Amino acid sequence: MTPEAFTKLVQNHSKFRFFLISRLPMAWIAGLRVKHFDENRCEVTIPYKYLTKNPFRSIYFAAQSMAAELSTGLFCFRYAQLGTPQVSMLVVKMESKFYKKAKGVITFSCEMGDSVRTIVETAKQSGDSYELDMISTGRNTEGEVVSEFLIRWSFKRK
Repeated sequence: MTPEAFTKLVQNHSKFRFFLISRLPMAWIAGLRVKHFDENRCEVTIPYKYLTKNPFRSIYFAAQSMAAELSTGLFCFRYAQLGTPQVSMLVVKMESKFYKKAKGVITFSCEMGDSVRTIVETAKQSGDSYELDMISTGRNTEGEVVSEFLIRWSFKRK
C-alpha cells in the first residue's frame, strides 16, 4: 500500500473503522474518529461518553492520550510502515499539559506530516535511529485549548 492509498483508507469512514477494529480496537471502542487527514494535518476527535469519562465529568486523561497519539501516529504509520524499506516506529516519551476540563467532543490536531516524512526518509537512507517530538493540541467545540501533548517518536530502518 502506498502512502496515498493509506490516506484514502483513513478518509473512508467505513474502511477506517475496520482498520481500527483490526489494529487499534481500544481506539474504536473509545469512539475515536478521524475528522481530517492529509499529508500535513491530522485531526482526531474523541467524545465524552461512558467509556471515556472520569469521575470528574470530563474525558479521562488516558483517553485523551490515545486520541493525541493517533493524531500523530497516523503520519508515522503513513510514512514508516508503507513503502520499502519499512521503518520501525515507537513512542519513547510523552508529556502532557491540561488547561480545562475536556467535555463534549474534543478534537486533537497535529500539523507535522512534513516533518515525519523528512525524518523517515532520513532513517530509511542511513539506517540510524532518529527521534521526533510531535505536538498534538486538543480543543473543545468552542476552539479553546483543553490539553496539549508532546509525543516523541523513534524511527529506525528495519
